[in-house]
Amino acid sequence: MKISNKPLATVLAGWLMMGALALAMPLSASAQPSPAPKPTVVLVHGAFADSSSWNGVIQRLHDKGYTVIAAANELRSVKSDAAFVSSLLTNVHGPVVLVGHSYGGSVISAAATGQDNVKALVYVAAFAPEVGENAAELSGRFPGGSLGPALAPPVELADGGKDLYIEQDKFHAQFAADVPAAQAALMAAGQRPITDAALHEASTSAAWKTIPSWFVYGSADLNIPPAAEAFMAERANSRKTLVIQGASHVVMVSHPAEVAALIEQAALAK
Repeated sequence: MKISNKPLATVLAGWLMMGALALAMPLSASAQPSPAPKPTVVLVHGAFADSSSWNGVIQRLHDKGYTVIAAANELRSVKSDAAFVSSLLTNVHGPVVLVGHSYGGSVISAAATGQDNVKALVYVAAFAPEVGENAAELSGRFPGGSLGPALAPPVELADGGKDLYIEQDKFHAQFAADVPAAQAALMAAGQRPITDAALHEASTSAAWKTIPSWFVYGSADLNIPPAAEAFMAERANSRKTLVIQGASHVVMVSHPAEVAALIEQAALAK
């Protein structure tokens, strides 16, 4: 049975040309590349808190399909804490949205420097220091903070340093006024101390100068004066600044939906 009256070489050449044309044709709609994966969200807690303070935010981000890592911030020094978070970021594949609460803002400002995979920074009632600034000085520069009188006597450490805690009977009013009293009591008992030196340690880098940032804080924050937070957000050219009326310093605990929504905005931003 004959395939064609044409010579076999001619037939083969035609088949090869048809194959080349098929390869050159654009992909059909069904064969388009899949969407880029969602960024991983890395959460860094601050002083007098722990990773559980992000639970409400984590739940909402999980519901939206995000992978979330709540880092265990050691609260020893900006340099060492940032080095730990930086090492964590190096081992995350794909883009990252890096989020810091309170002193954790100082940590992410240093940890994100030099990390190519960090696409956005989110400051949640957090410090965004300039190089040379420290958390204690930034808080004291503006009126409205009352952390000092709420602190317990410092705990002397073997290395000569001092650990700071908030007095448990003052924790609710100072740190988490808009959280139910029973929940605040548990938070007070489980609070993580920070060294006095960490709060006075000068920042050596400010990643918010080169990485887009978002800010959220409460109008009733007593740990970091809202005026300080507004100043830092404006200085960082915040893409969006959300001020939650009546919210305390732990805005991510009392208003997790709003905080999670802002983090998702940062994740989706181009």
